[in-house]
Parts: sequence; structure tokens; C-alpha cells
Amino acid sequence: MRAILPHSKTESLSPGEFKSVNAERLEHFRQILQEQLREHVAKVSTEQAAALESDDDGVKDSVDMSLIDVTKEIAFRLTERESQIVADIDQALLRIREGSYGRCARCSKQIDERRLEAVPTARYDAACQSIIESANGDDDLPTL
Repeated sequence: MRAILPHSKTESLSPGEFKSVNAERLEHFRQILQEQLREHVAKVSTEQAAALESDDDGVKDSVDMSLIDVTKEIAFRLTERESQIVADIDQALLRIREGSYGRCARCSKQIDERRLEAVPTARYDAACQSIIESANGDDDLPTL
């Protein structure tokens, strides 16, 4: 059973109608995703350590304390962003294992391989991604 977000113009495709990504290409994307996972996990660890470090040089005026607080906040936000990227990569690897990688989660059409090369974690084809971004008010941002 697959969950598909409502889509007014496209009905669910039968299993035979979906042309899946071939095994060689799946392995290619799995390797890309695993490499990205290693890189981002390392970044999360580095950024968490940096965020937790305290620059205590003995000076404690309010400007120094504010600068330390801002620096830590930025480091924590970067860590959150990297953690979300790690979660997205994990989800893409799970889709590969489940056999749904390369299929749009909204309309079940195959995601163009050029899009997957650019964004290996893509869950939606370009058309559905554009619709989702427009609905979320993100239509002034570039789409991948």
C-alpha cells in the first residue's frame, strides 16, 4: 500500500505502469546517497562540537557574551539543517530498499533522472514539487 497525496488530474498508476529506475542506476544513486550521508554526518558531528565549545578567554562583557550566544545559535541552526539533510538521505535510501525510489510520492510518475542527479533525495517530480512550493508560498524561491 502506498500513500499518495491527493492529485486531481492523475490517478494512481497500477504497478505495471510505473517504469522503475534500473538496478545499475539504483546502485549509482545509492552510492551517491551513501557518500552524501557520510559527509553530512561528519558535518553534524563537527558542528555540534563547535556549538558546544565555549570561547572562554576570561573576558565577560556583554558584547562578548552576545557574540558567543549568536555564534552558538548559528552553529545550532547549521546542525539542525545538516540533521534534516541526513534524515532526507536516510529516507531516500529507504525508498531504494523499498523499491519506490525514483517515483513521485504525489502522482506516482517516474522522476526524471536529471532531477535525481541534481537532487538525489527528491521525493517529487518537478511538476509536483512546483505545485507543492506554490501551495506553501515558496513560489518565489528556485526549484530543483
